[in-house]
Amino acid sequence: MAPAVGLAVGRGTGTEIVAVFEKVLGALARAYAVDIGIVRSPRLYHSYVSLKEEGGIGAPHGADIERIRALTREDADHYESFCRTQAALGTRAVFRTAINAQSLYLVRQRLQAVKVDTITSPDASLLLVRDEAQGFYTGENVHGPGIVTRATVFSREITEKVVDFALRRARQEWPDGEIGEVVMAYKFHLLDGALDQWVAEISARHGVNIRLFQPDTVNRNLIEHGPLPRTVVIAGNEWADIMHVVLLDRFGSERQENRCTENVHLLPEVHGLVEYQTVHGSADDIAGRDTVNPIATVRAAAAIAERHAGCTGAVDAVERALAAVAAAGVRTPDLGGRHSTTAVVDALLDALARDAHASDTSRAPEAGNASGAGAALVAGP
Repeated sequence: MAPAVGLAVGRGTGTEIVAVFEKVLGALARAYAVDIGIVRSPRLYHSYVSLKEEGGIGAPHGADIERIRALTREDADHYESFCRTQAALGTRAVFRTAINAQSLYLVRQRLQAVKVDTITSPDASLLLVRDEAQGFYTGENVHGPGIVTRATVFSREITEKVVDFALRRARQEWPDGEIGEVVMAYKFHLLDGALDQWVAEISARHGVNIRLFQPDTVNRNLIEHGPLPRTVVIAGNEWADIMHVVLLDRFGSERQENRCTENVHLLPEVHGLVEYQTVHGSADDIAGRDTVNPIATVRAAAAIAERHAGCTGAVDAVERALAAVAAAGVRTPDLGGRHSTTAVVDALLDALARDAHASDTSRAPEAGNASGAGAALVAGP
């Protein structure tokens, strides 16, 4: 049975991004002589910009807050159902373009998600595990006249799950040695000492020294010393959402527009389902212009092909092709170039085909015609 990949598309540049994903995944499937099924969610999910437009924010008659709330929950309910259905069917990977954050965080709270990114450079190795399942980005809104009250929750159960996952993932990343340091960045001063107590007990259970700091202290230490080799940072959303792009720039020499990352769901009913996404957002302002940077999407396709479809070596092959394209000066405007999204992707697929010719064909068959998508599309639930 062919491996299946779920696909969820948001507005803004979502349709352009997913076209890149299908094209690259199809080319890799052909290159490695594998069949990869794609199950696409039938709903086109809102970006925040499209939600504002439909809800009338900024219009003379004023916003329809209840309409916005209803659409937000509809998107969340539908995407949660899609993920649960795919997990039940045995799907292990979903690629999702950017959607409205409020809907997305409702799903992350319900499915107990963490975002994972390994940031490396010659001088640093840092595993960032972002707690998306609880805290100040999660919760529900209650509206009153001129007031929005947002109630959020922290729990020992979720904290323990997140730390357990982070330590397991760190040992997978660095199986040949010890973890250098485990740091937690949370606004724990606002929680009456409860988080301190939970972390102390979790630390003792694992026999690992876990250091809980305020976000500004983590920032100061990183600025002064940088991360120790093999540092694990477990962080609440209020810090990690802002600092992810800074960590990429400072310690990974990378831009968010070029980066993909993964969200792992810890709820038992969807355990094992990994959602891949670009780090950049929906970019509604450039939708339809064929200028969105495709690099993060290309990397997501390669990661899914290698980790979930048996295309061993796909990530390295794509990195070689990306380097060749960059060396040739083929870039989208955000990177200082003048090329379209389509031109960059076509150049990448040509480079992949050349790389396949030059490699051992018994391990990586020729990619053949590099245009068009080769994976099978299946209607979603």
